[in-house]
This record gives sequence, C-alpha cells and structure tokens, in this order.
Amino acid sequence: MDDQTPLDWRDGRVPVSTRFDDPYYSLDNGLAETQYVFLAGNGLPERFKDGFQIAELGFGTGLNLLAALKLWRDSGQTGQMRFTTFELYPLAAADMIRAQAEFPEVADIAAELAPFWEQGATDIDLPDLQFRMITGDARQTLPHWTDQADAWFLDGFAPAKNPELWEPDLMAEVGQHTAPEGTAATYSAAGAIRRALEAGGFTVDRIPGFGRKRHMTVARKAPA
Repeated sequence: MDDQTPLDWRDGRVPVSTRFDDPYYSLDNGLAETQYVFLAGNGLPERFKDGFQIAELGFGTGLNLLAALKLWRDSGQTGQMRFTTFELYPLAAADMIRAQAEFPEVADIAAELAPFWEQGATDIDLPDLQFRMITGDARQTLPHWTDQADAWFLDGFAPAKNPELWEPDLMAEVGQHTAPEGTAATYSAAGAIRRALEAGGFTVDRIPGFGRKRHMTVARKAPA
C-alpha cells in the first residue's frame, strides 16, 4: 500500500495529506475523536453482535479500525467483527505505523496488525476480525459491494477539500448498503451532507461535535 503523495507531519506527529491539505485526524486527539464520533456516534459497543459489519469511507491511518477492534475486545464481545473500508489512496505502511504509534492505548493492536500492513495486505482474517480494504474510487467500487453495513464511518477528508467522497449519489449508495436500523456517523455537520443522507433513506440528527467542532452528524435507517 503506497500513497505516492508525500505527507506533511504537523508538529512531527499529525500526518497531513498534501493532496487534500487536510490532517488525517484531529489535531486535539485523533483516538478520542474516533471514539466520540464513530464509536459512540454509532451506538457502540451496545449494538455489537457476532458478524457486526462496519463499513468506512476513507481508511487513512487505520486508526478507526484499531479503535473499533479495541472496543470489541474490551467489551467482551464474542465472535467476529467485520470491517470493510473503501480507500482510493492507501498510505504507505511506514506512515500508517508511525501515525498509529502516537496512541499508546492501541499499541498492542497496532503491533499485531503492523506485519499485515508491511506485507501490503488488504484482507486480514483473525478469530475476532474479518477486515477487507477495497481500493479505488468509492463511487465506482461501493455500488459493486454485495454486503450491507450495520454502521458506517464516514471519514473522508473535509467536504470542501474532498467533495467527491460526499456526493449525493455516493451517499445514496451508502443508504442502499445499510442494513435496516443501521447507522452512520461523521464529524461533518455540513447541510449538504445531512440532506444527502436524508435523501439516501436516513433519519438524520445534528449533535454536539468533538473538540473544536460545534456539531457532527448521526443518521439511522428505518426498520425493515
């Protein structure tokens, strides 16, 4: 996995995409942001069950995967968590590992998965994890995905910097690939994104955001 665009490292610790001029995670605390926005925002761990499917737009440094797997294990969940991520520009393994090293709370899981990244793996099977990275433009790859998510992590770069990952047609695909009563969460509170999610079949709420962000968005599909 290798993103040909070099990174800038803000303060030597926060990776910033030079392609999108946007940091890969919060300058305040990336792990705490993930826990607040994507885990709590999707009602986890309370909704976990064997085979629970998380889907994600934008894998980035892999921090969301580490946080989700840590929560799965810490909550005593049995069985296997499924995690499918859609990423156009995978990071080089060394950059992922460097970024993850900033968060000692997930160091054990980071060390466990590091050899997979170093081997360029896009599929990982562990007793409690089934991971798949689908590389390419999500606008082309998501329509061909044959599964449905119980929870979506919508974690592309800011809509102003990376509008392609927030287009209404893609949000409609997210809706079509969400199980009944499935959820989605994103750090963004942009009105256009909320409207696109509503058009995709979600009931959408704006709630307090993490850190310096005033608001974020959570969404839920209706029961079958």
